[in-house]
Amino acid sequence: MADEKKAKKETKETKDEVIVEKELETHLIKPIEEEEIAAIKPVNSFDFENWKPKTLIGKKVKTKEIIDIDTILESGSRILEAEIVDALMPGLESDLLLIGQSKGKFGGGQRRVFKQTQKKTKEGNKPSFATCAVVGDRRGHVGIGYGKSRETVPAREKAVRKAKLNVIKIRRGCGSWQCNCKEAHSIPFAVEGKCGSIRITLIPAPKGTGLCVQSEMAKVLGLAGVSDIWSKTRGKTTSRINLTIATMDALTKLMTTKILQKYKEKLNVAE
Repeated sequence: MADEKKAKKETKETKDEVIVEKELETHLIKPIEEEEIAAIKPVNSFDFENWKPKTLIGKKVKTKEIIDIDTILESGSRILEAEIVDALMPGLESDLLLIGQSKGKFGGGQRRVFKQTQKKTKEGNKPSFATCAVVGDRRGHVGIGYGKSRETVPAREKAVRKAKLNVIKIRRGCGSWQCNCKEAHSIPFAVEGKCGSIRITLIPAPKGTGLCVQSEMAKVLGLAGVSDIWSKTRGKTTSRINLTIATMDALTKLMTTKILQKYKEKLNVAE
């Protein structure tokens, strides 16, 4: 009798365990894949009314003493709050650059937006994810940022926040002798940027040429508002982070180079 009771009790426990496992499977939340996280673009849910600025420039933006981002950039002041950019540039767009690579045979893995590294410790491997973001309004403002974290979503948010803090203004125009349409679709003159061993030269192109550059550079130039351009690169261009930094260095020189007023009118320079 004791053995029969024990057997019935065991069968009942196994049945309860199976029922619990089935319920967990039905209510289990599946983990989000990395590609899905990259595809989800952060929504600009900035609340201007409840924003409490901490810097002097932020307080001036809050009281509407400053209503244009160019006023801050031309004064040389440094932006220390990402909310300043959200308030002055409501139509800002963001994108992630493909700086990582998945595992594959003979190093032929597919490109990813997250670059994964691991730290060896006594407790085990501690992975970390890094990503590079670019923001722009397609009207002459662009910025890039690099974020790193133990998880993918915080790394993306950190990169977007740093990109907003690094926003710069560029000059646009029509510097190609083949076009001379006097529209701000390209750059007014050729510029060169460098980072590490990479040297890149951006050359103005006629209207309809398109972005004849590497795919990650096209994202940066497209968000900056440039639609037609040629490029010439040398060095280890497979390092996409350095290539992006070199591109931003070249775009920065568009503003630091002095131009006479007669050439500004001829090239239709948009500042």
